[in-house]
Amino acid sequence: MKAGVVVFPGSNCDRDALHAIGLAGAEPVALWHEDADLHGAEIVILPGGFAYGDYLRAGVLARFSPIMGAIRDHAARGGLVLGICNGFQVLAEAGLVPGALLRNASMRFEHRWVRLTVERRDTPFTNLVPPGMTLRLPVAHGEGCFTLPDREMATLEARSGVLFRYAQPEGNPNGSERDIAGVLNARENVCGLMPHPERASEEILGSDDGLLLLRSLVESAAASRQPAVGAAA
Repeated sequence: MKAGVVVFPGSNCDRDALHAIGLAGAEPVALWHEDADLHGAEIVILPGGFAYGDYLRAGVLARFSPIMGAIRDHAARGGLVLGICNGFQVLAEAGLVPGALLRNASMRFEHRWVRLTVERRDTPFTNLVPPGMTLRLPVAHGEGCFTLPDREMATLEARSGVLFRYAQPEGNPNGSERDIAGVLNARENVCGLMPHPERASEEILGSDDGLLLLRSLVESAAASRQPAVGAAA
């Protein structure tokens, strides 16, 4: 099971993501942004950082990288894609998840631990999270305020496309509408998440809650390629 982590110019969480997805049970593979294929990766992670320096707008230049064509095709085939922080911004700019990420309401870079509620546990990204558990993960971003026009927000909520929300006691760090911290695309195989699960993958880091999400991703990808019971060998 290969899990590819995209490396853009300015990525700074790629090695963290490679380490964490390895802990979750996958074979980590670095994918250079100029590559036009995924080199056999069954999972794709777009990591945090400042792709292309976040010039013009966070994620807007990275959406044009050659590898994004391969990621679009992978997602269209039902392949699993996770965008973390800057990776979420890239996915949003590319239209692979709904919404836009604006400057934080504080107009400052916010770096802190937060709590998340998990709105659904029947997705490839959350199926190992125990019922009732809130996740403790860190955020580190300047543009994490999720927004969406009212009609599109109603559609997102109606299809249960909000996967994570900021919760008390830490609360909402960036002013995101409806406390939204992570969303799914309509097919539910692409997820954008602002907090960093890879930075909460071992207890020594202060929390290993993020490993539940990464293990969910790996186990879901593995299960999807298993032959059906009774299928011909």
